[in-house]
Order: sequence, then C-alpha cells, then structure tokens
Amino acid sequence: MSFDKNGWRNFPRQGAVVMLIGYARVSTQDQNLELQREALTKAGCQKVFEDKVSGTRAKRPGLDKALEMVRSGDVLVVWKLDRLGRSVKQLVDLVAELHKQGVQFNSLTDAIDTGTPSGRFFFHVMASLAEMERELIIERTRAGLDVARQLGRKGGRKPKMTDSKIASAKKLLAGGVPARDVAKNLGVSVPTLYRWVPATTHVSSAEF
Repeated sequence: MSFDKNGWRNFPRQGAVVMLIGYARVSTQDQNLELQREALTKAGCQKVFEDKVSGTRAKRPGLDKALEMVRSGDVLVVWKLDRLGRSVKQLVDLVAELHKQGVQFNSLTDAIDTGTPSGRFFFHVMASLAEMERELIIERTRAGLDVARQLGRKGGRKPKMTDSKIASAKKLLAGGVPARDVAKNLGVSVPTLYRWVPATTHVSSAEF
C-alpha cells in the first residue's frame, strides 16, 4: 500500500484493474441500506462501503474507507447524489477531489456520470451554484452588519439599555429610587445599570 500526494491510500492491485466501488448511507433510523446495496451490486460494484446513522454527523467511516480504496481509473458509485454529500458545497468538493485523483463518479438514480461530457457539465454548473451561494451568504452577512452599524450596534446585537431607558434610570435614581428597583424595572442587572448610568453619591452601597 502507498500514499499519493493528496494523502489518500492506494491499495496495490494486480495489473490495471478498474474497480466500481459503491457507497451507501442512511440518515435516519427508518431508512434501510438494503435498497441501495442491491442497486449498487446490480450496477457492478465489486465492493460496497456503508454508513449508518451515528451521533456524530461529521464522521463517516464508510466513506473514508471508500476514498482510501479508490485509485485512478476507478469509479465511485452512489445510489443518489445526497448519499455522498450533505450540502451542495460538500458534494462539489468531494467530486472535485475525486477528479484530481483520476476517479470518476456515478450517481445511479440521478443518471449522472462524470465520465461523460454531460456529467462533467452538470458538476461545473453545481460548482458555480455553490460559489454563488457562498457569495450570497457573505453579501447578506455584510449587509446585516452594515444595518447594525447604522442602528448603532456592534455585530447586530440589540443593546440592553436604550436612550429612553438611560433617561428613565437617571430620573429614578435622582428621585431616590433604590438601584435594585430601578434595574428590576428596566429588566437589567445592577452592574449593567451602572455601566450605563454611573453611580452617584446619593446611592448607598447597601443597594447592591
């Protein structure tokens, strides 16, 4: 066994044998792997790796083993696109990595085969959509921060003490109302109250 430049393990084989390697995954307890397993075997997959429901979404040992086994010229086969990636970006990134390794990708239900011009074109479109989605998220985040700054906030969080609350607090404290009661009335803690309205000499420490 050897490692290629991207860190994927290459298992030694006799001659230039091309393999169809299947990958099946279920995301809920109600789903069954049998349908996927049968379809992948019927499609000619010599080996099928599987992942069942786990407590950790990020861990997919079955997929890791499939990626370790594939070599240049092989084909990774899934029953449906969403079995390989949980998001468009993840799917595109995985297929792009397979392409760099010289590995083709085939989705049976979606009739997508990256060994054909139409299959490659499909993933070019998917990659463009993933990039557009990423740029839209960045744009929306920036727009939200700009609006927050215009409203006098940092990071979009609403301040606990508004100008009207500060004015009310000053008036109540000046009138001799205990700081505890003022803070409770405004829905803030006493330390928060004094961060916005400095303590005055007529407020005793007993009020804390």
